[in-house]
Amino acid sequence: MGKNKLKKFADMETFSHVFQCSYNELTNGTSFPLKGKWHSEFFHNNNPIVLELGCGKGEYTVELAKQFPDKNFIGVDIKGARMWTGAKLSQEFGLTNVAFIRTGINVIHYFFEQNEVNEIWITFPDPQMKKVNKRLTSTFFLNIYKQILHENGIINLKTDSNFLFTYTCALVELNKLPIFVKTDNLYKTHPNDNILAIKTYYEKQWLSRGLTIKYLQFSLPHTSSLQEPDIEIPLDEYRSFNRQKRTELDF
Repeated sequence: MGKNKLKKFADMETFSHVFQCSYNELTNGTSFPLKGKWHSEFFHNNNPIVLELGCGKGEYTVELAKQFPDKNFIGVDIKGARMWTGAKLSQEFGLTNVAFIRTGINVIHYFFEQNEVNEIWITFPDPQMKKVNKRLTSTFFLNIYKQILHENGIINLKTDSNFLFTYTCALVELNKLPIFVKTDNLYKTHPNDNILAIKTYYEKQWLSRGLTIKYLQFSLPHTSSLQEPDIEIPLDEYRSFNRQKRTELDF
């Protein structure tokens, strides 16, 4: 492991707004100490809590926190070296409405009580075209989100992937979940939206390749019993930089 990465990990241990828990720590019967207490014991206010899942470098977490001081933002990712960027920036900006959790998204319900979260952002996740239950908008994950979201809590998906966008739209429409915004060309339909204009590291890569950005905002009622869509969706024909087209890969 490189010295730079080791330094970042060491820094993360000193950040009071960063929380790192292993799966064993979460599942050994000891409750995460801030579960159900984020408002009273960390943020010290009753402002809405917004999560960025798969936050990477935390661009949305930090920029939204700057734009909305009357909300609390928590970035979640398993990659500590990436998360360090957002954690460091939020500290330098003196943002008191920001936290980060280093963990897998499949165990996020160990960190929050039901109704403790108001909104979720999912920004440029891996579309997981071969593994349904690994898609962050699958019924598997939506059922986890229902355990922590307020009734009719908001979910925002921002993606370059036509596969993931098509899949998620089909799932949302099949289950009759309320849709507020749906666009397959975000910067054409919403050119002046300050929130949607926040660009992540990965989004800049996709835009540089001429890809259009898709966006879906919907709510998730607690009463809904979710079903997976049974449809064939064309695979995306590209991967991240320095990789072959997906159609050339040996799956």
